[in-house]
Amino acid sequence: MEIFSNLAIGFDTALTLTNLMYCLLGVFFGTAVGVLPGLGPTATIAMLLPATFSLPPVSALIMLAGIYYGAQYGGSTTAILVNLPGESSSVVTAIDGYQMARQGHAGKALATSAIGSFFAGTVATFLLALFAPPLAEVALSFGPAEYFSLMVLGLVASVVLAHGSLLRAIGMIILGLLLGLIGTDVNSGTPRYTFDLPQLADGINFVVVAMGMFGLGEIIRNLEHEENRTLLVKKVEGLMPTKDDLKRIVAPILRGTVLGSALGILPGGGAMLSSFASYSIEKKVSKNSAQFGKGAIEGVAAPEAANNAGAQTSFIPMLTLGIPSNPVMALMIGAMIIQGIQPGPAVMTEQPQLFWGIIASMWIGNFFLIVLNLPMIGLWVRMIMVPYHFLYPCILVFCAIGVFSLNNSEFDVWLMALFGLFGYICAKLEMEAAPMLLGFIIGPMMEEYLRRALLLSRSDPMVFLQRPISATMLILSALALIVVLTPALRKKREEAFVE
Repeated sequence: MEIFSNLAIGFDTALTLTNLMYCLLGVFFGTAVGVLPGLGPTATIAMLLPATFSLPPVSALIMLAGIYYGAQYGGSTTAILVNLPGESSSVVTAIDGYQMARQGHAGKALATSAIGSFFAGTVATFLLALFAPPLAEVALSFGPAEYFSLMVLGLVASVVLAHGSLLRAIGMIILGLLLGLIGTDVNSGTPRYTFDLPQLADGINFVVVAMGMFGLGEIIRNLEHEENRTLLVKKVEGLMPTKDDLKRIVAPILRGTVLGSALGILPGGGAMLSSFASYSIEKKVSKNSAQFGKGAIEGVAAPEAANNAGAQTSFIPMLTLGIPSNPVMALMIGAMIIQGIQPGPAVMTEQPQLFWGIIASMWIGNFFLIVLNLPMIGLWVRMIMVPYHFLYPCILVFCAIGVFSLNNSEFDVWLMALFGLFGYICAKLEMEAAPMLLGFIIGPMMEEYLRRALLLSRSDPMVFLQRPISATMLILSALALIVVLTPALRKKREEAFVE
């Protein structure tokens, strides 16, 4: 019964006129940017983050959450209609979704995507409400040693699940940790890595890093390879699946929801991993496996359900432990810190309106996705056809204004441009930026918990192995690295990501 009373608190918070408006705006902007190829939820949230600083904490986080799962849904529209995924987790949807559009079933594919996303999002939000409280209660018993070891495990997992070379992923993590150390040491007041620049005395703002790496870096990359978009369908019709279609998509949606809910909590990008894994599994178990790649409706239903479920359950470690499972959750944690909220299990007990308000808003946001997006297909179609070289100047101006507004500093704008160039170089060298951002956000927290643990133990490093939970997580971290570094498994991992 306690969960129902908690949800009552959440809906009482989320159903206020102000929070409903910001939830609607978040879903709308998320979908709008999701349909634009090349810009995903990370870049969108990074660009819109400065606009939320003046909002109340609950409204700001509800809007950012809406942007996230709105972008997850919006990416499927371009994947189906133009064969250009608007978001990385929609890549798999394009395989069969675009083929359905070529065969005149674009409306059916879009409706399947909407149904799968709505069902999976609803179930995943229920799981979040169910499992978050007991996990937060366990986390309340954690000390500094346990938190430090948990963060080590999170970073190791993000390395293991990162695309491409393990060495490059480790290098990006270390770079993120070093960037997080820039600024003034809290204990001694000594400047670190500031190069005598007063602008770096307070460190680098994570918005500058995120907007540069994921915003400007993506703009430069997309300008280099601007695609010619050929729209097969000018007017989308036949949005209602037939009874036979509904029978075919029920099982794939259920399987995708279960898989996505489980994989979403993993560090490194659970939504994308979920969509690829669900498509692979569906192709093996489906009775219509021969149709996959030729317009199988199951090939749209399963990955769309999986990526939306993964997007929602990725909130579990962020809300309960204060640990980001992907770059978007890292940005959400940054937004909480800016709003004066310390991420972690104490949020549930100290600010229940915030904790349960975000969860309740996810149900409302999923409803908005259905109500808004299918009737507005025509608008999304027109947005798809806007040439990218007309869009990027607006995005650049918006990014520059957003970063300048942080501290009214030109230095931050130039720093964002530098990170944008670095983000482009990373993309060319196939070095994933996500591990660096995770390291940058987690680094200062790791240092704080490391110092606390050593202070309480009188500088005894064995404290991390003497506490059972901490020792277990460190052992798991070491085993994960050892296993993935073995030549046979490393080769299989690389082959899996290539596939």
